[in-house]
Amino acid sequence: MKSFIYITLLIFAPFNLQARDSVINHQGLHEDLQKLLSTVEKGYVYLDDREIDLACINQKYSKKVTTVSSLKDSVLLFENLLNEFYDSHISLSTNVTESYRLFAPIFTETRNNKTIITNVWQTNIQTIDTDLLGAEILAFNGVEFSKTIDDFPTVCQNKENPEIRAWIANKVVAGKYSEPRVLRLKLKSSEIVEWDLDSIQLQNPSGLLSVDYIDDIALIRINNSLGNNSLIAAFDTAIDTLSNNKALILDLRNTNSGGNTYVAKGIMSRLIDTQLPYQKHEYTESWDNQTDITRAWVELVSPRGKQYTKPVVVPVGRWTGSMGEGLAIGLDAMKRADIVGTQMKRLAGSDFGFRFKHRNFGYKMIVQKLFHVDGTPRELFLPEHFVAQTSIDKDESLLKAIELLSTDSR
Repeated sequence: MKSFIYITLLIFAPFNLQARDSVINHQGLHEDLQKLLSTVEKGYVYLDDREIDLACINQKYSKKVTTVSSLKDSVLLFENLLNEFYDSHISLSTNVTESYRLFAPIFTETRNNKTIITNVWQTNIQTIDTDLLGAEILAFNGVEFSKTIDDFPTVCQNKENPEIRAWIANKVVAGKYSEPRVLRLKLKSSEIVEWDLDSIQLQNPSGLLSVDYIDDIALIRINNSLGNNSLIAAFDTAIDTLSNNKALILDLRNTNSGGNTYVAKGIMSRLIDTQLPYQKHEYTESWDNQTDITRAWVELVSPRGKQYTKPVVVPVGRWTGSMGEGLAIGLDAMKRADIVGTQMKRLAGSDFGFRFKHRNFGYKMIVQKLFHVDGTPRELFLPEHFVAQTSIDKDESLLKAIELLSTDSR
């Protein structure tokens, strides 16, 4: 495949498009569809790594264009098309009430054809009175769960592919904005219960970060703000107060929305005293229809300001997303922090924004692959100190971080 040589990065925040009936320009809709597919064919760096049938997508969705009768329909057309790639790092910049949410506060895995809850967003949930870990999902809103996967509104996917099926399972659980999310669960105790996912209340703290102390260990938690440039100043203020503390726990488990490299490097630059590599980029380019050439480089971080030199441990988890993942692999590559926790969100590559010609919204596409400096794809990175989540009553990753720092001999 060929990737774009010049990429125009468009910054746009997701917004909700109020669906309303309107005169639909089907020709313009078809042009936007073809433009998106061209972007995918030329620029999506994971196209050859995934089971994607572009010919089927072109045929099926071109036919769907003629059935679009409202702005809502056009949003759902492109949303369902992007879901064909089973890539959680790709999305539209808008949604309607019938759209699927981008994530849920629980994460599932498929084991022996059963969908099992393996992670709960413990660090960002106010209260939860049911131990969901290890529970099998039997039904969603009264429909047998395996059928909800089969009925997911993609038309070109091989839904027998275990990776695709597992991805769809988490989309189903995320649910549509317009519908309830009632799960029929078989708990580890074998008890069958009906459980409303919307009963979970998220904390959503207002500050860019939170600072706490566990005896003589400082705890800085990033509050889903890695995309806010003001976080650098907030982090500077926090780190400058830690001279009397033994060590730092930098908690990245609430960075679900990712962020940008400017902020991540602003944080890393306070923790090093020499210029160091933190991640590898790679994509393919070609000129004048000639042979494809792989272009790759390693990005460096330079020290900034007064350095924090004491030990650092970084807890990560399923809601450590995108730039949160980049920050974790960077600190690991620099050997500046011990990484502890579960798998991260596993968002692959670097996303860039594109606009449609005939729509007032756009989409994100992945045009660069990202790697740990040791060559491990970012999305496959595992913490050296892996801690499987087995309890919602205690914070096992935080306890492990404290244990590591308590025995640290540096």
